[in-house]
Amino acid sequence: MKNIILYTLALLGLFFNNLLWSAEKPPNIVLIFADDLGYADLGCFGSTTIRTPNIDSLAREGIKLTNFHVPQAVCSASRAALLSGCYPNRVGILGALGPNSKNGIKDAEYLLPEYLKKLGYSTAIFGKWHLGDSSQHSPLRHGFDTYFGLPYSNDMWPNHPTAKNFPPLPLRQDDKVLELNPDQSKLTGWYTDRGVKFIEANKDKPFFLYMPHSMPHVPIYASEKFKGKSNLGLYGDVIEEIDASVGTILETLKKHSLDKNTLVIFTSDNGPWLSYGHHAGSKGMLREGKGTEFEGGVRVPFVARWPGKIPAATTSNEPTMTIDLLPTLVGYAGGTVQAEPKIDGKNISDLLEAKPGAKSPHEAYYYYWGDALHAVTSGKWKLHFPHPYLHIIEGGSDGKPGKGETRKIELSLFDLDADITESKNVADQNPDVVKKLQMLGDIIREELGDSLTGKKGSKLR
Repeated sequence: MKNIILYTLALLGLFFNNLLWSAEKPPNIVLIFADDLGYADLGCFGSTTIRTPNIDSLAREGIKLTNFHVPQAVCSASRAALLSGCYPNRVGILGALGPNSKNGIKDAEYLLPEYLKKLGYSTAIFGKWHLGDSSQHSPLRHGFDTYFGLPYSNDMWPNHPTAKNFPPLPLRQDDKVLELNPDQSKLTGWYTDRGVKFIEANKDKPFFLYMPHSMPHVPIYASEKFKGKSNLGLYGDVIEEIDASVGTILETLKKHSLDKNTLVIFTSDNGPWLSYGHHAGSKGMLREGKGTEFEGGVRVPFVARWPGKIPAATTSNEPTMTIDLLPTLVGYAGGTVQAEPKIDGKNISDLLEAKPGAKSPHEAYYYYWGDALHAVTSGKWKLHFPHPYLHIIEGGSDGKPGKGETRKIELSLFDLDADITESKNVADQNPDVVKKLQMLGDIIREELGDSLTGKKGSKLR
C-alpha cells in the first residue's frame, strides 16, 4: 500500500509539474497580415459572398475586435506601426516606400522580432516587408532569422498598368534574389509552404511567424486550385486562398500539438483600394477606403485565438490599434518594453482576454496621412481636422484604376457608435467634445508635427 501511495504521489507531482511548465511556457505567436483587405471581406465581419471558414473559426474560438485600426491607411506606414509600436511618422516612415528608396526603418528602432528573438524565439517573415529594400534595411537586421518574399508592394514592377518605370520585382530569400518578376499566382502558396516548414522546424521552442501576405493588393492573382472557385470573381478567389492558407497553418499547429499554446492573429494593413473596382474589397458601411483616414481606410478586421487564454466567441468594440500589438505580444512572451526610445502603443491583453470591465488604455488615437494630422479619436468620438482627400467616383476594371476627385472635409465631429458611416457632423451640438479633441490634437502636434498647420514635431526620430 505504501508503494502504491508513493507511486501515486510521484505521478501527481509529475502531472502538476507539467501543468506548471505548460502554464509558464511562452506562447508561439503567428501574426498574419493581409494587404488591402476590406473590413467587410470576411464572413465573421459580414461578408455573405466570400467564404472564409478558417478565419471565421478563429473568431468563433477566440475574439473579434470590431474597433481595431491602423494609424495610416497605406502600406509602409502601417507596417512600421505594427512592428515598432509607434506612430509611423515618429519613426520616419511615411506613405509607401518604392524600389531603391534611400529611406527605411532605422537601425536604432527596436522592432517586435528583435524583442522576441532576445526572449529566445525563432523568428521568420514570409511575405511582404516594405520597410526598405536596401541591405541596411533588411528584415535580417531587425530580428528575423529568415525571410522569404517581396521587399515592397507587388504592383511596383514593370507590368504596372499606369507606371512603367519600375525595375524588375525581386523575390528574395534572406538577402539573395531568387528570381525577378515571379509568378504572383504562386505567392500565397509559397508563403504558406514556408510557414508550415518553419513551424515544423521550430516546434520544440517558442517561435514568431509573421506572414504579411502580398494579396489582395493589386495586381491580384490566385493559384489554379482557387481560380474561378469563389462567388465573387478573382477577388473572391484571392481571399478564399488566403483563408485556406490560414487553415493550413492552423492544421499544422494542431498536428504538432502546438495549437493550445499558440496565439494566432489575423488582421490587415489598411482598408480596400477602392479605385480598383471589382479587384478591390468591400468597406461595408464605412466611409471611403485606403488612402484616407476615414473609417473605411483605417478600420480593419481583427481576430485572435489562444485557447485557454482568450475566451471563445467573444467580441470587443473598444478602440484599439496596431501600435498596441508590440507591447502586448512582448508581454505575453515574458518581456518588457524598453522605456526609451518611446513607443506609442500600450498593452491590450486585458481586452484580448475579455476581462470584465476592460477598456482601451488610450485616451486618444491619432490618424496621419504622411506628416499631416487628419483626425483624432477618443472613445466614440472622431474629429476630422480640415483636410483634402481623394474620393473615388468610379472604380476601375480588370486591374486598372478608376476615377477619383479631390474633396475637402471641414472640421467635423462624428459619433462612431451612432454613425459609423461618418455622415452626420455633430460638431455644433458638442462644442465641449470638439474643444477636448482639438486640445488632444495640439498635444500630438507638439510631438509629431503637422504639415497642415505648419507645426514641426519635437519628438521625431
